[in-house]
Amino acid sequence: MQCNVGKTEQVIRITIGSAIVLAGVYYKKWWGLIGIAPIVTGTTRYCPMNAVLGISNCKANGKS
Repeated sequence: MQCNVGKTEQVIRITIGSAIVLAGVYYKKWWGLIGIAPIVTGTTRYCPMNAVLGISNCKANGKS
């Protein structure tokens, strides 16, 4: 897997994912588990949907 999530996007994904999980815990709802997806894609810096769409925000080897 090649990096396709940039640093800024990584922080945003982890923040939003954490907020969704915490809201799910607070309201005691199962939908909070949806927040795991952005957390995982943020920490691994790879998003399958970005790969399908050909989007890469990761600066690697001088590429933008």
